[in-house]
Amino acid sequence: MTAAGIGVDMLEISRMERVMRRRPNFLRRVFTEEERAYCERSARPAEHYAARWAAREAVVKALGCGFGGGVGIRDVSVTRDDRGSARARLTGGAAKVALEKGVVEVALSISYTRDVAVANAVAVTEAVKPKPDARADAARALAASFREAKSVLDELERVEDAQMALPIDTLAPDMTAVASTALPTNRPSTEE
Repeated sequence: MTAAGIGVDMLEISRMERVMRRRPNFLRRVFTEEERAYCERSARPAEHYAARWAAREAVVKALGCGFGGGVGIRDVSVTRDDRGSARARLTGGAAKVALEKGVVEVALSISYTRDVAVANAVAVTEAVKPKPDARADAARALAASFREAKSVLDELERVEDAQMALPIDTLAPDMTAVASTALPTNRPSTEE
C-alpha cells in the first residue's frame, strides 16, 4: 500500500518530566487546551504529554515537512474521536502541506511504557484510503432480498391459511357438485 508518508517518533518520559519542571510555560505554549485537559486528568501527565509530543513529530515526518518553513508546533495536535481513539488534528501550515500532498487523513497510533512514549503516523491519500468492502455491500443486499422474499412467502401463507379456513362452498359454490361427481371412488371396477 502506497501512502503519502509514514512517521515514527519516540520520547523518553523522563525528558518530558524535566522540561515540565524547568519550563512551566512550555505546556501552555505547545499543547492545546484540549490536550492539556486530557493529560492533566491522568495519574501520570508526563506520559501523555510525551506521547502527544511524539505524535506531533511522527505526523510531520509522515507529511515529509518537519517543523519550520511555515509549519508551527501547534499546527499539529492530538484530539480524540467519538470512540476515544487518538486522531491527528492539522491546522495552519500542517493543513496546507497535507492539502498540497493530497493527504485526506493521518492515521495515528500512540502508546507508552513506563519509560518511553512512541507514536506512529501514516499520511493517507484518497488513492490508498481503504474503500468499503464491496462484498459486504453485496452480502447486505442479498440479505435484504431474502428478507423481502420471506415477507412475500409469509403473506402468501397467511392468505392460503385464511382461505383453507373457509367452507369449500364459500370458495367455489359450483365446485361441490363437480367434486361429488368427478372424484374417483375406491369402489372396485366391474369393467374388465
